[in-house]
Amino acid sequence: MSYLSRRIVFPEGSFFLWGPRQSGKTTLLKHRYPEAHRIDLLRTDERMRYEREPHRLREVLRALPPEQRVVIDEIQKVPALLDEVHHAIQETGRIFTLCGSSARKIRRAHANLLGGRALKRELLGFSALELGEAFHLERMLNHGPLPPHYLAGDAFALQAAYVDQYLKEEILDEGLIRNLPAFDQFLRAAAIGDTEVVNFTNIARESGVASSTIKGYYEVLQDTLVGAYLPAFTRRPKRRVQHAPKFYFRDVGVVNHLLRRQHVVAGSEVYGKAFENWIFHELSSYGRTLEQPFDMAYWRLSSGIEVDFVLGDGEVAIEVKGKDRVRSHDARHLLQFRKDYPAVRELLLVCCESETRVTDEGVVILPWREFLKRLWSGSIYNKR
Repeated sequence: MSYLSRRIVFPEGSFFLWGPRQSGKTTLLKHRYPEAHRIDLLRTDERMRYEREPHRLREVLRALPPEQRVVIDEIQKVPALLDEVHHAIQETGRIFTLCGSSARKIRRAHANLLGGRALKRELLGFSALELGEAFHLERMLNHGPLPPHYLAGDAFALQAAYVDQYLKEEILDEGLIRNLPAFDQFLRAAAIGDTEVVNFTNIARESGVASSTIKGYYEVLQDTLVGAYLPAFTRRPKRRVQHAPKFYFRDVGVVNHLLRRQHVVAGSEVYGKAFENWIFHELSSYGRTLEQPFDMAYWRLSSGIEVDFVLGDGEVAIEVKGKDRVRSHDARHLLQFRKDYPAVRELLLVCCESETRVTDEGVVILPWREFLKRLWSGSIYNKR
């Protein structure tokens, strides 16, 4: 298995490619654009040259064929280069691919995001479709989807290095946070709350900082694509619903390391949460292959009745159960959703059973393998 079978829609013109560190952006772009002129801002000498003299890019471009694409890796390291990129696109039609792990530093520096002249694409970790026959659920739930971690024989050491060297040291180095001990406490609290509704006040209390600081920390994780909010589904509510978002780490392997999970095994509570995290990852990965990604949310009543994922305007509702025997009461929340939204097209319960079946009430009990087939074929939700 290699990094090269990644599913992403490559625009013909200039575009940003954002993705968490070690998601395979550089390797993928080298494969896709082997003839491109490359500028690697992870190299200290190259970064320092362009920091001192951003106009140097203009001079380099003059020496290149006008049709040659330019790939700039880790563009957030030198935000001032974006003015030169903007000028080159506008004046000469030069095509760029700008690769990075976060637009946060660029925005904080009030740097040029090209005013719509470049599209945005995101690359996450491996999806099951990309892995094909190399996909194994147990490995995914323990190693996580980042390519080096998934492919490793023992991912524990790599996960530790990733958390310590990237989530902590590099985020601190980028000036995104100032208080590393508090951020360390926050990371563990956020990992405990993975897949759950965010309570800023409780996490602030555990981390010893203000709620506003915790909101900023979550923004850092979101902006660096380490995690993502899942908003609440609040359209035309008939009953009192939850409005606060949920939060999902993009890599369940990072969650495992932060919580010191040595091995996630079927039947445990943490297995259910890891399984839900993975389904979120697959839905997110599929959405990024569409020209118009679908809306995704969760639905929860104030009474605690909850549906894990609602797609679009409520056309599809998905409940996730990481177990191999589903009973009728496991589908009760989906039926409550249909009571409030009778126009829902499909009620799906994704699980670890071996056969697809349909309950008397019309809920489809969907083994995860069949869920993957339907998802990636576009039969669950397709907004092309």
